[in-house]
Amino acid sequence: MSSDGKEVARGEQGELYIKGPHVFLGYHNNDAATQDCMTTDGFFKTGDIARQDEHGNMYITDRVKELIKYKGFQVAPAELEGVLMGNDMVDDVAVIGIYDEKIASEVPMAFVVGGKGVKGTKEDGESVVKWLSEKVASHKRLRGGVRFIDTVPKSASGKILRRVLKDMLKEEAKKGKRADGAKL
Repeated sequence: MSSDGKEVARGEQGELYIKGPHVFLGYHNNDAATQDCMTTDGFFKTGDIARQDEHGNMYITDRVKELIKYKGFQVAPAELEGVLMGNDMVDDVAVIGIYDEKIASEVPMAFVVGGKGVKGTKEDGESVVKWLSEKVASHKRLRGGVRFIDTVPKSASGKILRRVLKDMLKEEAKKGKRADGAKL
């Protein structure tokens, strides 16, 4: 389903809704949370972004809460991470949305673990930004830039801990440090 509650065409991405006897009925003693995650006709809003191929197979591509909203467009961090992993300068990557006051919108920013021989300079970051710009739509460009880090924070199951990266930027902002260009 699209963000406005309309069914998307096959091949397009949207939030996955499910319904059936195996789906839970709601949250115990929490009517507000139940109303937020259920449609009036009984479908559960999974919070997963998915697409369906021509054979009816479903592919989970991201989470609704992780989507970056850039000027009305929705940008999936996992999609950008998948593309960036095809760059030899990138060993690992995490993409988050950061707010850009100049344009009053979120923009994608990549935290990159550099590949062999990559020093993590400003020029290296600009090279990664330029490389990705040639491979994705305009609204998916890394307008927030690239930041080189030693390791991408992940949970025990391998899930990227985007909140840790966002919290790190908030702490730096409080201390008056620049949130771009410096290596962690």
